[in-house]
Amino acid sequence: MSRLPQHDVLFEPVKIGPLTTRNRFYQVPHCNGGGYRDPSAAAAMRGVKAEGGWAVVFTEQCEMHHSSEITPFIELRLWEDQDIPQLARMAGAIKEHGALAGIQLAYSGINGPNLYSREVPLAPSAMPIRTFTNDPLQARAMSHQDIQDLRRWFVNAFKRAKVAGFDLVCLYGAHGFGVFQHFLSRATNQRTDEYGGSLENRSRFLREVMSDARDAVGDTMAITLRLSLDEVVGDLGFSNSELRDFIQMHDDLPDLWDLAHGTWEDCSGPSRFKEEAAQQDLVQGIKQLTSKPVVGVGRFTSPDVMVKQIKSGTLDLIGCARPSIADPFLPKKIDEGRIEDIRECIGCNICITGDMTMSLSRCTQNPTFMEEWRKGWHPENTSAKGDSDTVLVVGAGPAGLEASLALAKRGYAVTLAESLKNLGGRVARERTLPGLSAWGRVADYREQQIKRMPNVSIYLDNELSAEDILAFESQHVAIATGAHWRRDGVAREHVVPIDIDTSMPLFTPDDLMRGDIPSGHVVLYDDDHYYMGGVLAELLIKQGAKVTLITPSAYVSDWTRNTLEQESIHCKLATLGVDIQLNRGLASVEANQVTTTCAYTGSPLGIACDAVVMVTAQIPNTTLYDELIKKRAHWKPAGIKSVQVFGDAQAPGPIAWATYAGHRYARELDCPDIGDALPFRREITALHPI
Repeated sequence: MSRLPQHDVLFEPVKIGPLTTRNRFYQVPHCNGGGYRDPSAAAAMRGVKAEGGWAVVFTEQCEMHHSSEITPFIELRLWEDQDIPQLARMAGAIKEHGALAGIQLAYSGINGPNLYSREVPLAPSAMPIRTFTNDPLQARAMSHQDIQDLRRWFVNAFKRAKVAGFDLVCLYGAHGFGVFQHFLSRATNQRTDEYGGSLENRSRFLREVMSDARDAVGDTMAITLRLSLDEVVGDLGFSNSELRDFIQMHDDLPDLWDLAHGTWEDCSGPSRFKEEAAQQDLVQGIKQLTSKPVVGVGRFTSPDVMVKQIKSGTLDLIGCARPSIADPFLPKKIDEGRIEDIRECIGCNICITGDMTMSLSRCTQNPTFMEEWRKGWHPENTSAKGDSDTVLVVGAGPAGLEASLALAKRGYAVTLAESLKNLGGRVARERTLPGLSAWGRVADYREQQIKRMPNVSIYLDNELSAEDILAFESQHVAIATGAHWRRDGVAREHVVPIDIDTSMPLFTPDDLMRGDIPSGHVVLYDDDHYYMGGVLAELLIKQGAKVTLITPSAYVSDWTRNTLEQESIHCKLATLGVDIQLNRGLASVEANQVTTTCAYTGSPLGIACDAVVMVTAQIPNTTLYDELIKKRAHWKPAGIKSVQVFGDAQAPGPIAWATYAGHRYARELDCPDIGDALPFRREITALHPI
């Protein structure tokens, strides 16, 4: 297959300072949860993207000096010369496949609590530290000597980045995270000297550092500048209009303008709240203010939308973070005319949770993300099948679909049996809920890929028994039968069932997703703390119910703080009229009311209601697996080598956990038993000489 002519414009080269890209695909800096702890894993991940056709591939945020670090979050570090080798490995992995390697240098200022280095934080003005963890300390205002020192530290970092082999250096001043934005914004720059006040003065430090960069490395490296399109913090913030004034004043300052909206939450909002190209209005017209190329983001997944960005004169390069994670080979697939093979980003933001929880990032669509080096998983290539030939997969939810696809790619003859009349399992149900339609791509992509493979047979509306499976004569049986929501209140607050009067109408998420929706005044008890409680509250309101949401947590949908949507969820529910009661548990369900208790004092409060919705824990659907285990003596006569349960049927979790489990099952089938050895590679810090 060949590229569609309308997409040719995406493969034109673009000049960035002394460099020229091979196309317009630009992987903007993004975190991955690995940072300095897992440099080889991060390097392999970036290298795979270069292999997939991205013209420019950047690191994540790289701390350029020990006086500004953001522990507990794990980013890259370029504090001293001994940091160069791990960064050189990353630059080398990127350049090996013909891409330009970029490094994003960050000095976090009021975002850097310095919990590890224990240095006193420095910022343009004396202010409390602004972090996700609300650290109780302040930064001191930089003196003129501090500013001169910081300029020198940046020069040292520029030179180290060049030694490491990077082609581009990005100065980070977006998302509220970088010292450059802190100088530019009147909200964080309250200085009265030549570095404060007017926009010209607030720009002074950035001009000085950019001049220093030109002198240090500008002859061979491109220097880019990442700024917020609109800080979105009120009248004092660095607004979109002031950004435009800044660009007009400093047209020749960087080699490229890298523009991203407001806070991280504004820029990388999930698909529930942000459409593709959501930053269009903010970036429109900026390209006409400068002679330098402009790159922007917007969770671009459609090649046609990308083309529109270029042909409308909005952008010169298509910036992507999350779409480049979901499919590292997105550019190559567009180039080869294989649009249907693209794994589209669903905007669930599960990738961001890796950074927020200081763990390796995951991707719902791409289970190989961050496993390229650790497990040797390539997103497009896999090993040939082992000694066996046939696999029966029972259950066509995200785990079963991913297992079937990955097994088929290895060359196994796969039979996929689903008890329902459609594929998708939980995804098929959840995609119908408010804001979650994009999540249906998890099933859509795998279904259309599987249906094109001659070695996969699909049987719908086919509920198998243990006897059916024994008679099937498949060598391996993969059980991915999912889970169902509990009705008894057991989750985190209660480890045993609570008192429930059976006369009170009681519902679970499964009931609502089947269309059995209560009316009147509904109390929704959320002890799950991810998206489901908030989504169902929205559904109930839209169906005409009055809703009181109670949760033992201090936040609605608490865990979504890690997906950057908790604030949006609370705001939306409050706007819709949901009565939100935080820090309250559910003590009992009575005939006409529920009794709640304060999470701290235990003080009770009764709430009269007409129905209760329990969003608590889930129970794995293991009946079939349990029956097969009981019949283990019959496996060998039936030709069965193994029976394995995985995904939600083993341990319920987010969809990304299910696709990962399905992929892992397929990758490891027929592989040698490794015993007690680690199933992945890891890096251990070398001991310093005593």
